[in-house]
Amino acid sequence: MIQSTHVSELKNKAEQQVIVQGFVHTLRVQSKIIFLILRDTTGLVQNIIEISTPEVFETAKNLSHESVVRITGIVKDAPQAPGGFEIGVTALEVLSHANPELPIPVVVKGSDEETEAPTRFDYRWLDLRKPEKANVFKVWTELEKGFRSYWSENNFTQIYTPSFMSTPSETGAEVFEVNYFDRKAYLAQSPQFYKQMAIASGLERVFMVGPVFRAEESFTTRHMTEFTGWDFEVGFIESHHDIMDLEEGMIVAGFEQIKKTFPELELTVPARPFPRITIVEAKEILASLNVESGEEHDLSPEEEKKISEYVKNEMNHDFVFITEYHKSKSAFYHMRLSEGSDRSRRADLLFKGIEITTLAQREHRIDILEKQAVDKGMHLEPLKDYLNFFRYGCPPHGGAGIGPARLIMKVLDLQNVREATYIPRDVKRLNP
Repeated sequence: MIQSTHVSELKNKAEQQVIVQGFVHTLRVQSKIIFLILRDTTGLVQNIIEISTPEVFETAKNLSHESVVRITGIVKDAPQAPGGFEIGVTALEVLSHANPELPIPVVVKGSDEETEAPTRFDYRWLDLRKPEKANVFKVWTELEKGFRSYWSENNFTQIYTPSFMSTPSETGAEVFEVNYFDRKAYLAQSPQFYKQMAIASGLERVFMVGPVFRAEESFTTRHMTEFTGWDFEVGFIESHHDIMDLEEGMIVAGFEQIKKTFPELELTVPARPFPRITIVEAKEILASLNVESGEEHDLSPEEEKKISEYVKNEMNHDFVFITEYHKSKSAFYHMRLSEGSDRSRRADLLFKGIEITTLAQREHRIDILEKQAVDKGMHLEPLKDYLNFFRYGCPPHGGAGIGPARLIMKVLDLQNVREATYIPRDVKRLNP
C-alpha cells in the first residue's frame, strides 16, 4: 500500500515531500497556475500546479470536480492558504474521473443551496462527501467508543442475536412478516427475548449492537423502519433504578469520549444522577404549565418536549428519566412495582425533548410472567420457547434498548434522525 499522508498530518511536514490522496474539492485554472483544493477524510489542502510542469498542468486543467487523485509534492508554509500551508505539486495521478455533471452538489456555499433531503438520500454516497455529513458518523464512532469502554470496564459480554424470529417479539404488533421456507418468520422488533436468555444462561451482563425493525407507518422526524439499536441486560439487580444508574454511566463515558475527540462541539457532559420523575409527577407538572395532555398514561411528543424544557430550566439538565408507567403502557414482561400494583418498573429516558431509551426490570418469576401475558391477551403457546427461559432458574434482571441515532441527532442538533443514519430506511425508502 502506498504510504500517503492525511491532510491533518501535513502541518508537521513543512519542506518535506508527501503523497496525498482524495477528491478534487475545487479547481481554479489560470493561465500559468492552477489552484486545486484536495479533500480527504480529515480536511482540505491547497495544491499549486505551475505551468513549469506542463504534463501535470495539462492533466490538472482537464480535471472535473470530485475526481479522485493522488498528488506528490512539497509542503510549503502559506499563511493565506487553508490550514496555513499548501503543496507544490510535482506529480499528479488521476485515480478515477468523475462525470462533470453531479446529480447533487458536494460543495454547498450556503443553506439555501442545500438539496432537499429525499434527493440527497438518493445519492447518499455523494451527500456523505460533505465534511459536515461525514462528521456525524465520526462523532457516533466516538460515542460508541465511550460506551464500549464502559461495557468493557464493567464486565459486559457482547452477544449477537438473530433477526429472524418464529414469533413476534414485544406485543406482536408492527412487525415485518417474511417467508421463511415453509413457514412464516418475523424480523425482530428488538433482541429482548435473547438478551433475557443470556441472563438465564448465566452471562450476568451483556450488550449488543444490531439492527431493529419496526413496521410502523410513521412519517415523523424521529421514526424509521430499520435502525441500529444498542441494548444491554444485567442480572442480579434490585430494581429498575439499577438499570438507570448503569445507563447514566454509559452516557457519561460516551459524552466524555466525544468531548475529548471533538472539543469544538462544546458538548456538556451530564452530571449524575440524572433527574428521575414518575409519569404521574410529569403529568402534574405539565398540567401546571397548561400543556394539553395526550394519553392519560403516556407522554405525547409535545409533552416530552415540554417536560424536558422544564427539567432544563429547573434542574439545568438535558436528560430526564420518566418512571413508573402504568401497566397498560408496559410490556407483559415488565415487572410491577409491587404485587397488585398498576405501575411497572419501567422508565423512558428523554434527551433534549426526545425519547432515546426504554428500560425496565423484567419479570423473572414464571407464574407471574405467564399471568401478565394472559392479562395482555397473549397466547402462551407461541411464547413457550421464551417462557422456558424462566422454568429452570433465572436471576432477577433488567435492561434497556437505546436509540443511538436519536442521541446523535440531538448532540449535533440535526433536524431529522435520518440525517444521523448512514443509509435510512423508512416507509417510502428502500434505496440505495
